[in-house]
Amino acid sequence: MIIDNDVIEREVRRWLTEAVVGLGLCPFAAKPLQEMRVAVDVSHAGNAEDLINDLHQALSRLEETAVSKLETSLLVIPNMLQDFYDYNDFLEIADAVLQEGSWEGEIQIASFHPDYQFAGTEKADPENFTNRAPYPIFHLLREDSLEKALSSYPDPESIPERNIALMGEMDPNILRALFPYCFK
Repeated sequence: MIIDNDVIEREVRRWLTEAVVGLGLCPFAAKPLQEMRVAVDVSHAGNAEDLINDLHQALSRLEETAVSKLETSLLVIPNMLQDFYDYNDFLEIADAVLQEGSWEGEIQIASFHPDYQFAGTEKADPENFTNRAPYPIFHLLREDSLEKALSSYPDPESIPERNIALMGEMDPNILRALFPYCFK
């Protein structure tokens, strides 16, 4: 089933606004989002080759566009990698694309998935929600921007622990409202 790009982008931007920025999961996301320097690209790939091509295009666009116009990019994958383990395996291919395109050290990929599960956790553990999104997503981050943001933030090492604690303390009804796609 193909979902309209506008619907996908709206759902992803809602997640960014309400969960990522709204909960402060990423303290660096608000400014580029407000300044409209976050691209949401939808890949309608149905096979690995097409997804690799879409990833390559998104990486090229990020590299070729000034940071003043495009800070970061999310490649949304609504038609593939619905199984988290398949998604996780594909991350190795995505990392190989970074290396082959000489983007390693320039751009990195953060991973988000509706069924995200950290190693050593149970599927229902609250900390997994820190990386859950409405669709499988490859978040392409400029390493220079990330380093700059981290250097200006007091105690960036505490962010993951804070996020885990926040999710663990969250009312289950609020969690369901923020992440409805995880409870279908």
